[in-house]
Amino acid sequence: MAFRFSILGRGKAGRALAEAWGDRVTLWSHEAAPEGWVLLAVPDDAIEAQAARFPGRCAHLSGSLHVPGVPCLHPLTSFNGRAEDWRGVPLALTGAAPSELREAFESLGFAPFELLPEQKALYHACAVLTSGHAATLWLGALRQLEAGGIRLPGRGLWSLAEATLKNVAERGEGGRTGPFIRGDEATIARDAQALEPAWREVFLRLGALR
Repeated sequence: MAFRFSILGRGKAGRALAEAWGDRVTLWSHEAAPEGWVLLAVPDDAIEAQAARFPGRCAHLSGSLHVPGVPCLHPLTSFNGRAEDWRGVPLALTGAAPSELREAFESLGFAPFELLPEQKALYHACAVLTSGHAATLWLGALRQLEAGGIRLPGRGLWSLAEATLKNVAERGEGGRTGPFIRGDEATIARDAQALEPAWREVFLRLGALR
């Protein structure tokens, strides 16, 4: 695959992608001024200023922000700073993404699709629900257990989380289970009373959603 460009930003996304692409790209800190095409792997609030430094030759990674005239390629994943297996991970394309950047992502297994600028806020909000909010729920559940003197052995709650995601991936709505799906009001009431008030409200509100 013959592509060559720079990545600006040494955060988790920049480091992970640079590792995956190897010597075909150069990773720079945000104050650098490389030649050629530049992929901006910087925080959302820095994108417009950075894009102004590379007019007509940069793209960014933000799933939420739209900058007119600056294409976006947003990988729908959570980066940890290292290269991973990204085969089948959606890649949202907004604007006229240059072919060499698109091909570079495709070489890693990303699956591109077109995302209109007016769709980005909804797309990103749903991504936050799936990733950031889900993590908050899992970590919050762990803290509730620990506060109640319960320490799970082995992999703790994570085996349950993985099994749940697997079931939903395979069966969609049919993969959901638990007292809210069964309509077990007595169990719901007991469970809710065991939680701290803030988490009780989250528990009941989420359970009521369909």
